[in-house]
Amino acid sequence: MAYNQQAAKRQHQNATNNAQGHLFESAILAGCKTYRENGRAEINKTPEPFRVLNKGIDGVFMGRFTAHAQPDFQGTLEDGRSIVFEAKTTTSDRMKRDVLTAEQQNALESHMSLGAVAAVCVGLKDKFFFIPWLIWRDMKEHYGRKYITANDVEEYQVKFNGSVLFLDYMIKRGRV
Repeated sequence: MAYNQQAAKRQHQNATNNAQGHLFESAILAGCKTYRENGRAEINKTPEPFRVLNKGIDGVFMGRFTAHAQPDFQGTLEDGRSIVFEAKTTTSDRMKRDVLTAEQQNALESHMSLGAVAAVCVGLKDKFFFIPWLIWRDMKEHYGRKYITANDVEEYQVKFNGSVLFLDYMIKRGRV
């Protein structure tokens, strides 16, 4: 079998992206734990719609996704409002609006219309942001294009101490 450099690069990039996504989710979960412990919120990761088809040996199994993914995190804030958000990260300097599926966008829109805090938690290189759904949804109107950079969304930057503290903006904006 011949070595395919393009396929090897793509496989490496996919593995890197997958690992970075897991680290980002872990940092968000640490933030969720902090908020749970100080009574500010109860927020959990939304399970993936998945079904095991066949169990093998040593814990190996075959499975399939059974539906389109919902936003990554959902919960309740201390004032009783619901919170729903998707998490996206990249090592590049920009994040495209269309990284969210149509189903995720529809869910965020629906929750927002019912009064929930709906947002996208974004990791851009080594900075983290919690961008309200209205801003993300109308990105083209706000920034003139369908992607954002860290400079564009500076006002939505959140604190990071090993945990992504998505409810704590760097620039004082009031509470979410």
